[in-house]
Amino acid sequence: MVEIFSKKDGPRREDVAAKRLINENRTTIHRLADQISNGGFTRSRQLMKQAREEPKPDGLVFHFMDNSPTQAEPEPRLRRSPNGRVFVMDTKTGKQMLFLGEFRDRGAVRYFALATKQNGFISPVDADIEDTLATLDGVVIETAEIEEKLLEVIRERLQVP
Repeated sequence: MVEIFSKKDGPRREDVAAKRLINENRTTIHRLADQISNGGFTRSRQLMKQAREEPKPDGLVFHFMDNSPTQAEPEPRLRRSPNGRVFVMDTKTGKQMLFLGEFRDRGAVRYFALATKQNGFISPVDADIEDTLATLDGVVIETAEIEEKLLEVIRERLQVP
């Protein structure tokens, strides 16, 4: 047996019946919702109603064009992430300030790749930083001590703690 459903104007008969049933039993539904949520349903509806009401100003209204908070002096720190990325971050905000490069593996060899166009990075470091750290590009990392020493040299050259 094949049933053909055609589009018609207006709501479906089932939708009209469901809406009517909900509207007729709204008080029972609200009472059950309050009983299940221990009164949370009514409280949430009251909070939503209060949120919809716009505050009414009494007296003068002040508009501040720059409402961004004053930025404190950044506190840069050199970090190495678990996936091998080396970057400078602001310890106060936790945001990355400067991406320097990453540790890469080529076969059994692990080395440091400075963030340059030649190494395939989309956003390379500035020319000043590239000149400062150019000699560290491609340094082979054989042990954890060498990696720590490399990070210490980067800290010294960039004067970052």
